[in-house]
Amino acid sequence: MALKQYGVLKGKAINKIIGQGSSPHYEVHIIDDTTDYRIAINVKSNLAPSELMYLVIDDFQHPILDHLVHLDKGFTALQSAPNKMALDFIRGNLFDPRQMRPLPYNVPGPDNDLNEKIDAYVQRAIGDERASVYAFGERWGPETGVKDKYFGFKPGNGIHDIHMNQGNVGEFVKDDGVWQDGGLLFHFPSIDKVIVGVGAEIWPEQWVAVFMAFQSQCWHTDDQTGHQLPQCKEIPKIEASVQIIAALVNPEGEDSRHETVTLINLAPDTVNLSGWFIADKSKNRSLISNMLLKPGATGVVRLDGQGAQLGNNGGIITLLDSQGFKQHGVSYTKEQALSGWTVLF
Repeated sequence: MALKQYGVLKGKAINKIIGQGSSPHYEVHIIDDTTDYRIAINVKSNLAPSELMYLVIDDFQHPILDHLVHLDKGFTALQSAPNKMALDFIRGNLFDPRQMRPLPYNVPGPDNDLNEKIDAYVQRAIGDERASVYAFGERWGPETGVKDKYFGFKPGNGIHDIHMNQGNVGEFVKDDGVWQDGGLLFHFPSIDKVIVGVGAEIWPEQWVAVFMAFQSQCWHTDDQTGHQLPQCKEIPKIEASVQIIAALVNPEGEDSRHETVTLINLAPDTVNLSGWFIADKSKNRSLISNMLLKPGATGVVRLDGQGAQLGNNGGIITLLDSQGFKQHGVSYTKEQALSGWTVLF
């Protein structure tokens, strides 16, 4: 059935409330130029195991950022499709799921639970007048005549489902869909500060991403419905045996038939990649043929220009096995796509 109104909320954080109670959510009060919103962020699962999987990337780089920075403040509805600013944890190559870790929402001591991991960046965003918060998820409201139950503004209005929204189980299967995952991004612009007697101090621009998923969710889902596939497994506990390590995305001269993707076999056994695929951000595929990788060996796939194509303005590259299951994926930005240079992942 998917989410009813998926999109991204951009605004200024002005207040927050730590998640607590039987169904805790970390709450953030956001404003744009005319409207108040609340971001409700799950920090505990209603299904066992209760600890959410989380990942904080404090130097997030992805081609989606070039579009986000130009968004108007407020809520923007997004089409659940590739190349439309929508998030998909499986297909968008936003991060490596193996880096996610489970974390309780309330543990005694500093900086050791999910509330505190989120709170560190929210408080920084509150204190920085130029900082922007981007929340991906499902919109609710405006609730005419109803006050927000946490921050008291009227009408009640906001966004929730700030987490993975596919591969669900039980009553939450109804929320499954592709290209509609939630997430939390923080943009901190660069700062040039002049200190008398010391000189200039430059703090570079920073994007921070917070991604969350429930341990009950699956990481192999149908490309149309987002439902779990029969082959579904939990987040892999070991690295994929074959990974993308480099790509020539912007060859000097004509790109067609000169773009390459370099793979490495990390496994102790030889891997036959014949029948596997390289896919681009639009899911165009190039077939890999006659490639055997011995343990520790690398191999270069030359794209034929008819299938996968690596754009020079940023993109994603995905390695699929012969059954079409994702084995590894990477992304690169426009700034990385220098003419003649190979991008190292």
